Amino acid sequence: MSENWLIVETSGRVARLGLARGDRVVRAAELGESRRHARDLTSTIDAMLKAESLRPADLTGVMASRGPGSYTGLRVGLMTAKVLAYALGCELRAVDTFAAIAHQTPAEAQHVSVIADALQGQVYAQRYALRHDGWLPADQLCILPAGAWTANLPVGEWVSGPGVSTCDEQIPRANPRVAEADREARVESVFAVGRRLFQPLTQEELFALEPLYLRGSSAEEKAKGEPRG
Repeated sequence: MSENWLIVETSGRVARLGLARGDRVVRAAELGESRRHARDLTSTIDAMLKAESLRPADLTGVMASRGPGSYTGLRVGLMTAKVLAYALGCELRAVDTFAAIAHQTPAEAQHVSVIADALQGQVYAQRYALRHDGWLPADQLCILPAGAWTANLPVGEWVSGPGVSTCDEQIPRANPRVAEADREARVESVFAVGRRLFQPLTQEELFALEPLYLRGSSAEEKAKGEPRG
């Protein structure tokens, strides 16, 4: 029996939804920032399922990108995925956004550093290495000053991620950039990485799932820095 997977990727300004049947994505949709709300995600998901003559109950599971990325977007996307998985009793697989981005690195690369803007002159950063079974993390995700990241960037290593455009002037010319169109996760890449996750989340893990975000939202950070009256 062919598997049917819903794919939710909301780490960037554009929300991306996909529907995979068997081993390929057959439907995809993008929602701009103004429509990146649970009601819009749900209505778009419903339209994709109907276009394939599928019912929600026909879903094998949901694969959701968990960040790092837009705090608000990730919370909306993960909440939508969690509600669907719980209501339908289907699998939920949480995919690291940077792993999906690394999957889009050109075949000639052996290593890639993926970055995203963490604001205040900092970046989220993580290195990936190409192995026989795909791109795997070579270190832990971290937040550090953009200058510190570029200072320790290996000569000639590829760079990718939405943070490249922000830090482009600081990145040495000797470090190849992944094409701009490939620096944000696509639903096809989330699906490819998600298929390698053989252990779906337990119900306890589903309820506890939060965006992969190493600190609070910008509003929370601001609140912490304000003196109490």
